[in-house]
Amino acid sequence: MATDNSVEKNDVDKTNEMQNLLQEEYLKSLDEIEEGQVVSGVVVQINTEYVFVDVGYKSEGRIPITEFTEIPSVGETVSVVFVSKEGRGGQVVVSKKKADLKIRTENLRESYEKQEPVEGTFSKVIKGGFEIDLMYDLSGFCPLSKADLYRVENPEDYIGIKDYFIIDKLHTGMRMKSVLSRRAYLEKAISERKEKFFTTVQVGDTVEGTVKSFTSFGAFVDLGGFDGLLHINDMSWGHVTRPKDFVKKGDKIDLKVIHIDQETQKINLSLKHFTEDPWLSFEQRYQLDDVVNGTVTKITDFGVFIELEEGIEGLAHISELSWVKRVSHPKEIVSIGDKVDTKILGYDTGEKKISLGLKQVADNPWDTIEDRFPIGKRMSAEVVKITNAGAFLNLEEGIDGFLHSDDISWTKKIKNIKSFCNEGDTIEVIVTRIEPENRRIRLGVKQLEGNPWHTLKDSYPKGSVITGEVTSVTEFGVFVKVIADIEGLIAKYNLVGPDEEFDDSVLARFKPGDKVTALVIDMNVNAQKLSLSIKDYFKKTQQKEISKYIHDDESADTFTFADLMKEKDRDGDK
Repeated sequence: MATDNSVEKNDVDKTNEMQNLLQEEYLKSLDEIEEGQVVSGVVVQINTEYVFVDVGYKSEGRIPITEFTEIPSVGETVSVVFVSKEGRGGQVVVSKKKADLKIRTENLRESYEKQEPVEGTFSKVIKGGFEIDLMYDLSGFCPLSKADLYRVENPEDYIGIKDYFIIDKLHTGMRMKSVLSRRAYLEKAISERKEKFFTTVQVGDTVEGTVKSFTSFGAFVDLGGFDGLLHINDMSWGHVTRPKDFVKKGDKIDLKVIHIDQETQKINLSLKHFTEDPWLSFEQRYQLDDVVNGTVTKITDFGVFIELEEGIEGLAHISELSWVKRVSHPKEIVSIGDKVDTKILGYDTGEKKISLGLKQVADNPWDTIEDRFPIGKRMSAEVVKITNAGAFLNLEEGIDGFLHSDDISWTKKIKNIKSFCNEGDTIEVIVTRIEPENRRIRLGVKQLEGNPWHTLKDSYPKGSVITGEVTSVTEFGVFVKVIADIEGLIAKYNLVGPDEEFDDSVLARFKPGDKVTALVIDMNVNAQKLSLSIKDYFKKTQQKEISKYIHDDESADTFTFADLMKEKDRDGDK
């Protein structure tokens, strides 16, 4: 029994000795830890107020749960600051909050030295900028000019934004108020992304971007702090009038890279290149003289652009819009958005051009104009336009005929067409000439009646005697109205008898309204000129008088003009 007790005592002694050795070894290790040093501990227990951490001492460290931003789990290792080896009640004193502050301070110092970004949150607007929360009661100052790449319009909009900053100046202290720059971080990040883009992206690659802003020629797309241009011509193979019809500001879209300029750092993007160019298969769908339906997309002074399908657009020149209408501007015929039938007159797939015609879809009314308006046809028509030379009359829709002022009267010279007709008047005319190839129709009024000059020529041929009324006396002769409105001219040297010399007193013998008999010495119907002579009339009268005394007897003596005068004198004596 004594032996057993002896054995048990030896075992206890050995156990105590081992514990003493372990305790000495532990205390020795604790002596190496300085107060304020960061050590690792294991979470062994958690309640509603405290987190208990085993740092390898005779008792656990007790940390208020409020020092944790996230509640740890039992068994999790956490960093704490060793505050004191012997706290109240003999417990070791440790702090999670002080450890976080110390670690964060060191991290900020290291980031400053290496100019690496640190995370922070815009917490308050202060004079000249913002207070930035750097966590664990640390804060910094970000000037307004360094808060963004662009001018800050409303500082309050930034509160709560968490992002990265570069430390410009490091100030240590309890709250470490350093000077921070978010702009420097953004510029650095953009520079890195841009360098990567120009190094790795190639023409034909697909990239994602955000529509940033619009211009008249397209839209700028943000590719990560740097822009690419989506030109209006690269939004669609079809006609694009407004960029906003294809993309919206703020939209995230995929685009094809179609051009990269390393030297100028310019990037061109495209939406339309996700599909094939429709011109590559144009001839599979369209042929010459095809009549197709299209949409009017653009109107210019010289013609109309018509979209046949997305990406396929042609031009109908102003001359191809109507067979008959005089088109001053294409908008008289069509409006933007109109659906129209048009004919393909020609195309060039290499140049991506199509020549179209609207009038070719309908029959050309000038092809049958002679059937509807043969020469000699009489009709009533409305005057639609007055010119210096005459008047245009509408014969049917789109077909006008021209009445020249020379074709109004056979005898009168019409100097002002408005003395005969005005726009809106309806007058009777006759078709005198047709030129389908030139699209012209000539009309006449005087041709409705016979030409009085022909009547005059038939009734009073050259050498005949005619009586008329003096209408005017001029320095070069006397005008005499003979029939209708036809006037003849007696030149001043033909106003006297054969034996009389002309002088200015001769003209004084004639007054408007006087009856005059004269001889027709010349008549030009085409030129409408009639020449008369009193002198020649006297000569003819004298010859008749002489002929009374001329006998047919061949043996008779010659009878002279003087004999005639003597005979006349004898007759007078009787």
